[in-house]
Amino acid sequence: MEENEKQWYVVHTYSGHEERVKKNLEQRLKSMDSEEEISQVVIPTEDEIEVRSGRRQTVTKKILPGYVLVQMAMSDKSWNIVRNTPGVTGFVGSGGKPTPLREEEVGQILKQMMSEGPKVKVSLRKGQSVRVTDGPFIDFVGVVDEVSPDKGKLKVLLSLFGHETPVELDVLQVEQL
Repeated sequence: MEENEKQWYVVHTYSGHEERVKKNLEQRLKSMDSEEEISQVVIPTEDEIEVRSGRRQTVTKKILPGYVLVQMAMSDKSWNIVRNTPGVTGFVGSGGKPTPLREEEVGQILKQMMSEGPKVKVSLRKGQSVRVTDGPFIDFVGVVDEVSPDKGKLKVLLSLFGHETPVELDVLQVEQL
């Protein structure tokens, strides 16, 4: 069976059971000698930088919690193998029929997983008060004026010499008050 005949499907799992479903499905494929029908099982994840207790930590977050992507050639046999794997609640699709993902959708998810370096988690919003924890403005208190989550940057209004001055800071340079 050719790779291009296989399509990506989204499989719904019990929340938090994604790793177990992936492992169980891979074991079932080996024991049932069906590895040519189902080629990949992927849990879409990405790394994120969070600040906890004043320290940076890289955390792996699921992009689609409760879901696993499976690249397979749809047949009664492959459908049954996936559907009867412990922890699987079903395929995503309409009318009980699994709907394959479009190539662009798969490409976007895989690109997000492969992105260079971890993303910075931004939990701050415009209008929130923050204290600068790093850099030349350390211990200054200001108000968030703009948030750029894709860049991990904030524009914070700091009171310098009696004037509100916008300063661009890294999200990791401030803490919420």
